[in-house]
Amino acid sequence: MDGNRQPGSPSSELWLHNTMSKKKELFRPKVEGKVGMYVCGVTAYDLSHIGHARVYVTFDVLYRYLKHLGYEVCYVRNFTDVDDKIIARAKELAEDPISLSRRYCDEFIQDMVHLQCLPPSVEPRVSDHMPHIIDMIKQIVDNGYAYRVEGDVFFSVENFPEYGQLSGRKLEDNRAGERVAVDSRKRNPADFALWKASFMRNNSAKEGEPFWESPWGPGRPGWHIECSAMSAAYLGYSFDIHGGGMDLVFPHHENEIAQSCAACKQSNVSYWIHNGFVTVDSEKMSKSLGNFFTIREVMDLYHPLALRLFLMGTHYRSPINYSDVLLESASERIFYIYQTLHDCENVLSQHDKGLQESIPPETLNVINKFHNDFSTSMSDDLHTPVVLAALSDPLKTINDLLHTRKGKKQAMRIESVAALEKIIRNVLSVLGLMPTSYSEALQQLREMALKRAKLTEDKILQKIEERSEARKNKDYEKSDAIRKDLAVVGIALMDSPDGTSWRPAIPLPLQEQQVAA
Repeated sequence: MDGNRQPGSPSSELWLHNTMSKKKELFRPKVEGKVGMYVCGVTAYDLSHIGHARVYVTFDVLYRYLKHLGYEVCYVRNFTDVDDKIIARAKELAEDPISLSRRYCDEFIQDMVHLQCLPPSVEPRVSDHMPHIIDMIKQIVDNGYAYRVEGDVFFSVENFPEYGQLSGRKLEDNRAGERVAVDSRKRNPADFALWKASFMRNNSAKEGEPFWESPWGPGRPGWHIECSAMSAAYLGYSFDIHGGGMDLVFPHHENEIAQSCAACKQSNVSYWIHNGFVTVDSEKMSKSLGNFFTIREVMDLYHPLALRLFLMGTHYRSPINYSDVLLESASERIFYIYQTLHDCENVLSQHDKGLQESIPPETLNVINKFHNDFSTSMSDDLHTPVVLAALSDPLKTINDLLHTRKGKKQAMRIESVAALEKIIRNVLSVLGLMPTSYSEALQQLREMALKRAKLTEDKILQKIEERSEARKNKDYEKSDAIRKDLAVVGIALMDSPDGTSWRPAIPLPLQEQQVAA
């Protein structure tokens, strides 16, 4: 792959689905060669779940691909550390809200490190940006789009005729107060808070709630204004990409557009990008429904890069159903990828790196097709499932070259293996699936398979020895029974002239479930 391609050249055209237009559009940044991207971050009051992982893996892939195309990217991903949910959780735990959110921000960062999500350019926190937020609210009030009721400030949706342009919702659809706090003091039930007073009508402070001084009295910002202010602080009012989960289209992103345009008429985001839900039994995974699995819980049993592969195995805009079958399948797949590349690494380390043999046409065809599949699929709205499927041919070719010597000149085989390994490594790097060490990743995958199987390696080696004895004694029934017992818990045995080894596999009952489906 040519890592020196310049943005704007035909080979680097990128098409992205824009929620605003409801169609794929050719990506053209506002400033040539530079991209400004804002992604709404977590509200830090608990450990993050798999739904969060999907959001940030999706935009990490976009971030990496933009950089691969040669763009200079300013990627801003915020932390909401001032919010009603944080205050409620802090009261529940008898903890300071800011301290609680700081702790969960740190936990989230660790989750992202394990998932190999690159650190954004900036990770602003609401509590550090009160002056920006207050200034924006003042501008909105001065421009006639907001009104004060006692110590609260509300945005007037009726004063913004374009309200609903992103979600397609009409103003009359919002009058029931869905996902908007009901308050009889509002001029319209769909009006939303820009500033929330921290003192009650009798002037007593709301216990345990953080507050900041403002022209409207002490209080704290509403959720929506926080992102508008922070995106403007780092990217200006006009930038390229704003992203998040599909659940943020309304009301969060709809309200962001209204606020930002009310503060500055020139406010404009070129591309609104949203990923689909992670579902459990066809319902969206969420904390409110109680049907979620934290990233930590899943990573306790599955390798983080197997989880990342699972999340990338479905197109980012489509829903993905969380299941053990798919996670086991991702684990088996990534073990195969790393085992092939590890074998490759071992062979290449034994040969002179200065070999200059030409690569045979059949291998060049595999390389060129894979490169084309990668570029075409990624530039077509980040079709990662197609890229992952396309890995099969170069991996199979490597294994054929490593294990078949008939009619192959050794030096030519080594050059072919080296070229295939290089392009696979480059693609895995863009996808965020490249481990620091193949052998280390393989060992971790084995250890997690043992944990899921509730076995130790010593126990498996003992079973291998028992099976070997049974085969020597021609007790094939016992030999087959041992193999099947291990297969049931996700351990596959592989026989070779050098003996029997084992690898993680999809447990037999889940394989049968896959076939039945």
